[in-house]
Amino acid sequence: MSTKKLTIISICIALNTVLSSVIRIEGMAPMSTVFNIIFATFGTFYVTLIALVTAILRMFIFNIPPLAITGALFGAILAGLCYKFTKSIFGAWFGEFVGTGIIGSLVSVPIMQFFMDLDSNAVWFLYTPRFVGATIIGGIIAVLIYSRLKHSRVFKDIQQLFDKESTTSK
Repeated sequence: MSTKKLTIISICIALNTVLSSVIRIEGMAPMSTVFNIIFATFGTFYVTLIALVTAILRMFIFNIPPLAITGALFGAILAGLCYKFTKSIFGAWFGEFVGTGIIGSLVSVPIMQFFMDLDSNAVWFLYTPRFVGATIIGGIIAVLIYSRLKHSRVFKDIQQLFDKESTTSK
């Protein structure tokens, strides 16, 4: 992996870590969705790597519960895969919605029941509305930002840098 690519990944992780922790609604991290959708254009491996490292950093630096991982990881994987197959930002948004909004929220329940020692079945209805809400809010923001970024020469060059490796490794 090139120094240029590592630098870009590091900057993406730093931005995602700070902005996802600062620009948030209680129980919702729509900026994490924004980054997952936009970074899905870099490829499934890279968006997943960025989401995982960001989630771990947020847990340790900002004392975010393990929801940081369950919320970001499934969405990142599916956003990357859906973007790969559709080549559409809306495909990435759909993957993020299913991965974070549905799968991530459902996987979060038993994990948080364990960590918080909760016995109530009402917990099953706690995370899905928040995760779905975050993916809707974040998706709208991501589409608006991407609609500007896709015309930027710098962003196109970054996408080509990441796309170049995925086409040469096949």
